[in-house]
Amino acid sequence: MENFKIFELFSHFALVMILGWYLITNLQWYSYKLERVIFKHKRYSWHILYFILPIFAYYLSGKYFWIYFYLGLLPALFMWSKRIDKKLVFTARVKRFFLFLAVATLFGDVLCLVSQKCHVYGLLLPIGVALGASFLFEKMLFNDFKKKAQKKLTSMDSLEIVAITASYGKTSIKNFLHQIVSPYIDAYMTPRSVNTLGGLVKDINDDLPSSTKLYIAEAGARLKGDIDDIAKLLNHDYAIVGSIGEQHIEYFKTLENIRNTKMEILNSKKLKKAFVHKSAHVKAEAHVVIFGDNIQNILATLDGLAFDLEIEGKIHHFESPLLGAFNATNLTAAILIAYELGVKIENIQKQIKKLKQVDHRLQKIEAGGKLIIDDSFNGNLEGMVSSYELMDSYNGKKVIVTPGVIESDCDTNIKLAEKIDEVFDTVIITGKVNANVLYENIHKAKKILLTDKDKLEETLAQETTVGDLVLFSNDAPTFM
Repeated sequence: MENFKIFELFSHFALVMILGWYLITNLQWYSYKLERVIFKHKRYSWHILYFILPIFAYYLSGKYFWIYFYLGLLPALFMWSKRIDKKLVFTARVKRFFLFLAVATLFGDVLCLVSQKCHVYGLLLPIGVALGASFLFEKMLFNDFKKKAQKKLTSMDSLEIVAITASYGKTSIKNFLHQIVSPYIDAYMTPRSVNTLGGLVKDINDDLPSSTKLYIAEAGARLKGDIDDIAKLLNHDYAIVGSIGEQHIEYFKTLENIRNTKMEILNSKKLKKAFVHKSAHVKAEAHVVIFGDNIQNILATLDGLAFDLEIEGKIHHFESPLLGAFNATNLTAAILIAYELGVKIENIQKQIKKLKQVDHRLQKIEAGGKLIIDDSFNGNLEGMVSSYELMDSYNGKKVIVTPGVIESDCDTNIKLAEKIDEVFDTVIITGKVNANVLYENIHKAKKILLTDKDKLEETLAQETTVGDLVLFSNDAPTFM
């Protein structure tokens, strides 16, 4: 009997930790926003199988639950963890969550043993306590980190800051601007796609060199007020608002809400000048320059991009190895800021001629006699359609691998499907989110549904040969 008690205690502790692991994995995917895990998740069947069902089974099946736990749930979760492509990253925050969870679980179990009044050991209470303690602790910790970041920025007297936002293209603009100005200005940019308030605070505290003269920061948003919070942190000197569209429409509900949130980037008290794309539909002011209509004669091929740009009444020609007509807009934003910062036009032209493509954004790769175009970080309708028009010029079989437009509506994916049908010979549809709408609206091209991305390499080997073009258009993690 005593041995079974020890087994039961150990198993209960393991169960709580396993449920906590599933919960914190999902929270990490959705930026630790519990409401997004509950209301915006794309795989509710996972919640049922790996969280809700085990809890019900635990309370209803009594001592027989452990048979299900060890022979059913644990093997199922092990296989699930093998399939997902975004594994849990054991950050300091995650480790603290598990510490809170372990303490809450052990404390509850000890109380049950001492009182001898518990028929079953609690599941929801320790998880709820750990979740609440974690959120409270992280908020307190974050406020201290934010104050430290603000103090560091204030102490850097000669520092100027450029804040960049857009529905799409902000990471590209950031990278292009950094490449253009870095030979002439001591510049530092936020890494990868770091663009949240928390990410910026960490970047400033941990990685921003104190000698930096120009900090180029990317600002993203999921909710109204997100960019306002970033503007108050950075108190930047210059702002860029790139192309605005229906990216993340499921969070903002309307295009107007997206526009208003992006325009929060102008809320900096130190703002000298902002360059805003015409898609924002705002009026030019003394410190607000509208761009987009000043781009002329765009020529985009699989060899590169050329366009003319009017600046202060003069036409300047630019050539770049970048692919995609939409990059003319992203480059224009970077050019205008670089020029405002004092970089001469001829130097800007020189730098643009040798720009390196941002990884996974129309990145050209030749492998095994096939032309591979990696555009897996391009997730908006305008950019994806533009890339398809570029692929249309290729003489040979064209294959596309895509999950469609993620975090958008059905109409957007219907438009995408129609364009795919015009250009490609074979379509490999990945993920479940848009599988039905894409499959139903693609009629000419050969369609392949691929729910398991582990089989993608095998599928491509069967469907392609030397001389074919393969475009990876957008990507979605397995939880989408």
